Amino acid sequence: MDIWLILLVSALALVSVFLSRKVNHESSFFKGRTAEGLAPGLLTLIFSQVTTWIFARSLLNAAILGFYYGIWGTLAYAAYYLSFLTGGKIVDHLRFEQGYESVQAFLIDRFGQWGSRCYNFVIGVRLVSEVFANLLVIGILFGAAGTQSYTLAVVGLAVVTLIYSMLGGLQASLRTDFFQMMVFIGVLAVLLALVAGGGHFNADLIAFKPFEISDPGPILLIVALLQVWSYPMHDPVMMDRGFLADRETTRRSFIHAAWISSICIIAFGSLGVIAGANAISGEDMNQALTRLLGELPMFLFSASLIISAMSTLDSTLTSSAKMMVVDMKLLPVNLRNGRMVMALFMLMGLVMVFIGNKDLFSAVAVSGTASMYLVPVIFFSLWANRRDIPVWSYLGSFILAMAGALLYFTESSGYTAMLGEAHKYTKLLWICVVVMIGGCALFLVGGASQKQLQPA
Repeated sequence: MDIWLILLVSALALVSVFLSRKVNHESSFFKGRTAEGLAPGLLTLIFSQVTTWIFARSLLNAAILGFYYGIWGTLAYAAYYLSFLTGGKIVDHLRFEQGYESVQAFLIDRFGQWGSRCYNFVIGVRLVSEVFANLLVIGILFGAAGTQSYTLAVVGLAVVTLIYSMLGGLQASLRTDFFQMMVFIGVLAVLLALVAGGGHFNADLIAFKPFEISDPGPILLIVALLQVWSYPMHDPVMMDRGFLADRETTRRSFIHAAWISSICIIAFGSLGVIAGANAISGEDMNQALTRLLGELPMFLFSASLIISAMSTLDSTLTSSAKMMVVDMKLLPVNLRNGRMVMALFMLMGLVMVFIGNKDLFSAVAVSGTASMYLVPVIFFSLWANRRDIPVWSYLGSFILAMAGALLYFTESSGYTAMLGEAHKYTKLLWICVVVMIGGCALFLVGGASQKQLQPA
């Protein structure tokens, strides 16, 4: 199967490079506009939103959660894709109702430089971790860590993606996203047809893990419903695509991306449910799927991961360039600096892959908890448009969320056991509730204190 995967990657790489015309204008590189200055259309924007969020790690996680926790585990992961609905509302308020050009501009206006510093730290870590996580998944598909095939796969995909991303920036990302999404839909449709033809979809899949509110699957579903309020605002790839087109196109793209991506995640995750329901003692998910489905469906399974990884990587690199050059203004706005930032983030992702610390992959999971410092920002400062929230409330919410994210990481990795012997997702739920309530309380108290200081 490896030779066919190599041929697939090579073909995708060649087409992606061909589609990525070299751009000479900052508006094309950073804002995705055509040479004529036109914004992306609705279908391009929808496909770009979907394929950049259905990345390799997400597909694999949805399947793994289905394998261990049944359909409820897959539904829990799919619930995160409701972020498109909350994200669309966030963008609409930020850009069209209040007139800000970026999330950073909004945070600086409300909380000064500390507003953007905290935010840039969180999304910077997220961007590097996304490069790392997607490269890691690709390496695993081709071999065990440290093998020649693993190393060649990681480095090869990194180089190809970096080349076409540096050529065309966000415009290249949008063009290749459209192509990659078309291929992904075709591959997923054939895969599901083969699985359905084999009689693997049946009512027993739901009974495999019955609904128990205290089980990890339903618990994670509750966690997702808490985190979707803030998750989209800390995802620069989603936020960037909210600032490209007109209001109606943007609104519709978020709505359609929500249901399309949810269906794709549930469909792919159901493969993990099938594996879990039919696994023999001692089998992992891949072994069970290979035995049940055969070589061709497993090739399509791996192909789906590769396609999604390429799409996510180029979008992550373009968001990194925009963040450092346009939003943070750390470098003059030009193509050379944008390309240099892309190379830097890809290099950092590669370094993380080859460090060989398995806990780094676990660390990616804490980003949702870290993002929850933005919940009161969205509720009070954005949607309620309150301007009386002091900086100390914002910093307090940030520190509380960072502490919660760190605690979850140490608890889930086994470094600490301060929260007892409960399942890691139960611990995550406790942490999320405390962070959410605590952050909102800080904003309520801060707003009340500012009112008392105002002269009568």
